[in-house]
Amino acid sequence: MGEKFKVYKFRTMVNDAEKNTGPVLAQKNDSRVTKVGKLLRKTRIDEIPQLLNVLKGDMSVVGPRPERPHFVGQFEKEIPHYKYRHFIKTGITGLAQVYGFYDTDAEDKLRMDLLYANKRSFVFDLKILLETLKVIFMGHKAN
Repeated sequence: MGEKFKVYKFRTMVNDAEKNTGPVLAQKNDSRVTKVGKLLRKTRIDEIPQLLNVLKGDMSVVGPRPERPHFVGQFEKEIPHYKYRHFIKTGITGLAQVYGFYDTDAEDKLRMDLLYANKRSFVFDLKILLETLKVIFMGHKAN
């Protein structure tokens, strides 16, 4: 856990989206996202290639979402206990994905990741997967 690896995704942003700004976190209504990218994100199709990460053993299906190294370093300096989210394998979906939004801040996502780490079990993973399906097929956040 905590190792760097390449995350596979379909491209949803314009080429060189961060050329002039450097790394920037995704935001709600992000202007860098293409029209096709909006559809891929809304339907979560952009996450499908990450099944390759699961098959390779880099990720699990459920767990904290992986973050880019630039932001990991930043968050570890700014947010107490951020490093603890690296004690479990990252996942394609998790609590922050079914109960959060693109603009949910890193501290709130961390709280959800640590809650998951404390409560994780087969039944809890199944519940998160069912909530993920609700998000995908109903087009809104599960509550």
